[in-house]
Parts: sequence; C-alpha cells; structure tokens
Amino acid sequence: MVVIALLRSRVRGFLSLQKERALPRRGPKPGIGACIVRDDVRMTIQAGMSNDLWRWLMQEGWRELTYRPDRRHYREVPLTWMTRLIDAAPEMRGQVLAAAVTRAAHRVHLADSRPVHSYVARH
Repeated sequence: MVVIALLRSRVRGFLSLQKERALPRRGPKPGIGACIVRDDVRMTIQAGMSNDLWRWLMQEGWRELTYRPDRRHYREVPLTWMTRLIDAAPEMRGQVLAAAVTRAAHRVHLADSRPVHSYVARH
C-alpha cells in the first residue's frame, strides 16, 4: 500500500498534477515555541516577538504551522537569527530576515538513537 502511494505521488509530481497549497489565513500571534513557515523555511517563535513584528512577518508570507502531522522537510532558521530579527529595527527587518533565511539548514534526523561517531560530518 505504501509503495502504491509513493508511486502515485511521484507520477503526480512528474505530470505536475499536484496542487500548490494555498497560503493559510492570517491568525493571531503564535505562542513561544510555535513554528512559523514560509515555503521550505521554518522558524521557532521566541519570547520578545512583538505584535508589530508578527504583522510584518505575515505580510511577508509567514504563517503558523498548524497542521499535524506535517511530513514536509523544512530548513530551520537558527535561533540566534530569530533573536536578531526580534531585536532588529523595523527598517532593518528585511535584511536580517534575508540573512536568516540564507543560513537556514535542514535538521539532522537520525533513524536510531545510537551515538554518532566524531568522524561523521553533520550538515
């Protein structure tokens, strides 16, 4: 059954039959620890985010991740860059956000819980 679903998904993607997911409606400011997404990038909300910053992020296309389970793979913005965005002046937000998105990277998901040897490179 899983193989059939995987093949169907691949064929639909190859034939461009998949629909782009519409941008969710605007919502209230998410709580601390919630995730917000835009395209393939995800950020975690930290303390100190103002309502003004949240409105600006929504204008830029960011929305709270509300559907579970989400199987998509996102690039994570480092928490230090989220802090920089919170501390940035309103006129600098665009530049800080662009720099944060360029530094976003995929998280490493290990299939088993065994420790990783020091010679294994993590990207």
